[in-house]
Amino acid sequence: MRIGLICPYSLTVPGGVQGQVLGLAKMLRSLGHFVRVLGPCDGPPPDTGVTPLGMSIPTTANGSVAPIAPDVPCALRTIRALRDEQFDILHLHEPLAPGPTLTSLFLAQSPMLGTFHAAGKSLAYDLLKGPVKWLRNRLDHAVAVSEDAAEMAHAALGGEYEILFNGVETDRCNAVVPWSKESPTIFFVGRHEPRKGLGVLLEAMTFLPSDTQLWVASDGPETTELKAQAAGDHRVKWLGRISEEEKLSRIKGADIFCAPSLRGESFGVVLLEGMACGTPVVASDITGYAKVARGGEDALLVPAGDSQALASAIEKILRNPDQAERLSARGIKRAENFSMQRLAETYSKSYEAILAN
Repeated sequence: MRIGLICPYSLTVPGGVQGQVLGLAKMLRSLGHFVRVLGPCDGPPPDTGVTPLGMSIPTTANGSVAPIAPDVPCALRTIRALRDEQFDILHLHEPLAPGPTLTSLFLAQSPMLGTFHAAGKSLAYDLLKGPVKWLRNRLDHAVAVSEDAAEMAHAALGGEYEILFNGVETDRCNAVVPWSKESPTIFFVGRHEPRKGLGVLLEAMTFLPSDTQLWVASDGPETTELKAQAAGDHRVKWLGRISEEEKLSRIKGADIFCAPSLRGESFGVVLLEGMACGTPVVASDITGYAKVARGGEDALLVPAGDSQALASAIEKILRNPDQAERLSARGIKRAENFSMQRLAETYSKSYEAILAN
């Protein structure tokens, strides 16, 4: 099949949807399909199979900032790419997001499958559900990455949604070389914004032993404020933006991978990456994460926003090598259930079913 995967977010900016699109494209190619990814890029395309559609415009959405491209030049590039590539089927990620997915939903002539990622609240849903609710019927099949995402899409647009969880590149995680460390280490990665809970983790550090180190990756609107909060604590290492390879290497090298998010997570891919790397995971007990990690089995889950509970869970793992080993083994096994290969095989069957009708 000639498959077009369309992403509304800049493919050169780290993000959950972008990672899913690029990982799925790679796995679909391994199954023998021709795949091109269409999306905005704010630099060189991250893969030879990417068609860049122009620069993105950072836009506030769902308590975060989405790098979307709702401009006319992007729409024209999208139309040209759809015409030139003659795809057998299009796979739209976040079909209602302003930019190339919404343009495709309006104008594409190929059969279309849409995957809905967002959970909690979406400005696009609020603004568009009245005028363009009929666009939902343009999709030949609709998928949501979690029950929460399906509920949100159904409330705005109606219709039925198949639940297909996000995938993790387990082979890539297995093969990565661990980053070296000199002391017990926690790793955090995520945009520095309120919903990611980094402030809670920094507060938890005040309850942890003096030899405990924290690696903090990425940046965001709260970076300056958070650095001020941790001022004077030499244990906190601010890494800034890092490559995907370094991220996985640091996850695998750390003693604990911590995801203290407070809300707005439809699915915990980042937890799966931690588990696939064999690193014990400590995370907030929020709906999106609890669907991925079973508390006490695959990871330790604590009440969101509770810094003392977070510190207690971290220290429990650091003090108990046997428990750390159990969580590592169970996490690896759990992550296999969400492998990107399985997801690609499932989507491939869905594409075939759509084209057969």
